[in-house]
Amino acid sequence: MTITTLTVPDLGGVDEVEVIELSASAGQAIAVDDALAVVESDKASMDIPATQAGVLVRYLIKEGDRIAAGAPLAEIEVAAADEDAASAAEPEAAPAAEQAVAEPQAEPPAAAQSSEIEVAIPDIGSDGLVEVIELSAKVGDQVEEGDTLLVLESDKATMDVPAPFSGEVVALRVAEGDKVATGAPMAVLRGSGAAEQPAVSAPPAAPAAPASPAVAPAVPATAAAAAPIDQDASDVYAGPAVRKLARELGVALGKVAGSGPRGRILKDDVSAFVKQSLAAPAAPAGAAAGSGLPALPEIDYSQFGAIETRAASNIAKATARNMVRSWLNVPHVTHFDKADITELESFRASLRSAAEARNTRISAVAFAVKAVAVALREQPIFRTALSADGEQLIEKQYCHIGIAVDTERGLMVPVLRDADQKGIWQIAAEVAELAGLARSGKLKPAQMQGGCFTISSLGAIGGTGFTPIVNAPEVGILGLSKTTVEPVWDGSEFKPRQLLPMALSYDHRTVNGGDAGRFMVRVVELLGDVRWLAM
Repeated sequence: MTITTLTVPDLGGVDEVEVIELSASAGQAIAVDDALAVVESDKASMDIPATQAGVLVRYLIKEGDRIAAGAPLAEIEVAAADEDAASAAEPEAAPAAEQAVAEPQAEPPAAAQSSEIEVAIPDIGSDGLVEVIELSAKVGDQVEEGDTLLVLESDKATMDVPAPFSGEVVALRVAEGDKVATGAPMAVLRGSGAAEQPAVSAPPAAPAAPASPAVAPAVPATAAAAAPIDQDASDVYAGPAVRKLARELGVALGKVAGSGPRGRILKDDVSAFVKQSLAAPAAPAGAAAGSGLPALPEIDYSQFGAIETRAASNIAKATARNMVRSWLNVPHVTHFDKADITELESFRASLRSAAEARNTRISAVAFAVKAVAVALREQPIFRTALSADGEQLIEKQYCHIGIAVDTERGLMVPVLRDADQKGIWQIAAEVAELAGLARSGKLKPAQMQGGCFTISSLGAIGGTGFTPIVNAPEVGILGLSKTTVEPVWDGSEFKPRQLLPMALSYDHRTVNGGDAGRFMVRVVELLGDVRWLAM
């Protein structure tokens, strides 16, 4: 028996991580790839696996330590058979004279191995898991730098993951349907200059299944096949061991309060939640789990005729969850009005030639964005957010406006930043660019975050009005319907005027009726005379 020291493996480009959990105890038998510890970077939590089997003697780290790749991790006791197996993989010692000749011959394989580089998932703008929905390359393909290797889909957008350099795809570490996080291995690429090098004949020292990397994401890709993922738990602060326990017990982590540092959920928190749930009185028959609302009945629609069932996209499912959450938590009130945009439409028509010269198009939405931006500056109550405990009102000193875009994948809301500091031409160009990215699935998560207020326009589709749902934690949303020509009395006669129906929905916990009335009157005034927008 021999005592061997295990070290921290490569952390996927992360310089230093914090130890948040020790996953084994002294005297415990450890197999290759068993989790020894859970560490946390600023992006995700990860398991540190054992690279050799044995019996754990002691840890060389403790919770709270900050460690880097190569640092001593733990001491394990290795059986003699394992030592023999390890030594068998090494070449027998050669006489000194022969060794001197043999050493140069070992360099080409080393050079070949150094050309094979493990490529990790880049920063995806989120600490949660995203789904691999398409593999755009296969083993053996030659790819150029920037070529798409795979496509990911989060709750809000799809994104292409490009190759960081040119070369051959040696291995793929993920499969379609896997859930991955920033930093998770996705492929092995051999640099294009390595084509003439000998192939690597020996596998890595601690071979593992492709979906079980040395440093795994918060939930390994293989876990997707082993157990269902709790979709609502992707943003929960918990380590992989805690998530595994929650899956085994059928606990939704989103409902568990964390008692660890910075609100991290511990195993004890999951156990306490289970005990509390078992002690609670049973819910009435038909009640929707966790909502307090009656459940909708399950219906076999095929009994009425032919049906087709297809999976909803992640974006559609996320929209549904967010809308229900906002509707249940936000007391909605909707204020209706009409803006006379006759002069605005005349002015917009006069800009057609200038717009063509700029290779852009000015829509009524661009003027609505500018009008709302002015109103938001003048009435900061619509730039606030209520704290989660309802005790504080947070006023945002910026003016970012979300623009709802209808796409094939579902509703997406890119955010136009600092709208109050931009002119009509710039707003029109950015709105068109963001809408194009949304429809092509190229929006990044960061481009859909930070909004103060949202505008949703159905003008191109039609309708006389609708009641938009507030995009919480924002406190207001403006819905625009189809412009109509109506007779308006000017004091002496009726004249045909172009009227834009508008609906302002707001969170009545924060915004009062008077606030909403003044906000809407100001927007109507600004759209009625565009000269105000320049002041």
